[in-house]
Amino acid sequence: MVQSIGSRLAGKTALVTGATSNIGRAIAIAFAAEGAHVLVAGRNETRGKAVVAEIEAAGGQVGFISADLDGSAARSHELAADATRRLGGRIDILVNNAGIYPGATTPDTDEATFDQVYAVNVKAPFFLTAAVAPGMAAAGGGTIINLGSWIARLGIPVGALYSSSKGAMETLTRAWAAEFGPSGVRVNAISPGVVHELTPEPTAGDSMMAGTPAGRHGTPDAIAHAAVYLASDEAEFVQGTVIDVDGGRVGVAVLAG
Repeated sequence: MVQSIGSRLAGKTALVTGATSNIGRAIAIAFAAEGAHVLVAGRNETRGKAVVAEIEAAGGQVGFISADLDGSAARSHELAADATRRLGGRIDILVNNAGIYPGATTPDTDEATFDQVYAVNVKAPFFLTAAVAPGMAAAGGGTIINLGSWIARLGIPVGALYSSSKGAMETLTRAWAAEFGPSGVRVNAISPGVVHELTPEPTAGDSMMAGTPAGRHGTPDAIAHAAVYLASDEAEFVQGTVIDVDGGRVGVAVLAG
């Protein structure tokens, strides 16, 4: 719930894809809480309107925009055009968050699933960025934030397809920083660890965080805090970076005594 309206993103406009639940929802709420005019993009209108109502109740500027990003350039360009119009002619912040995760093993993954994961997780943000970044540059600058994943760099026995798609997004982050950075568009990424809402009982996610400094899963708000930082002027010198917000899962091992 948005508690008060801050100023770290005051006067900025933001498009957040996959913003009707989990990490995307938390980012949209956090952006609005810091003064941004946010467009909540997603397929589920009911959940989207619930996010809008929560932000509006706290005094934030927000709207919902229907977006079924299937990987086609046409769908991504259509969203970019509609969002630009809805946000008064410019998008200052783009968060490429929408994604799908089939947890199958490699032998159990069929071609249709492979194509769908890469369409949604890689092609859609690729063409959305292609549509948005030039406008940001023309307006004097902007910020693009991609979502990676801890399993893009720490292999686990399932989810190879998803992890490879997130590895692609982390690579694109660095490539886009080189491509668009000189025009004033900062591009960075966040690599979340195991993230979901807190529960009173231990979960399977907590077991995956055993041996880390955190020792438990994280919450969507933890990712949202990092997104606010990257979107704000405080991160003006941060370019092409992937920030690990993973409780130490990738970089640290805690040895039990």
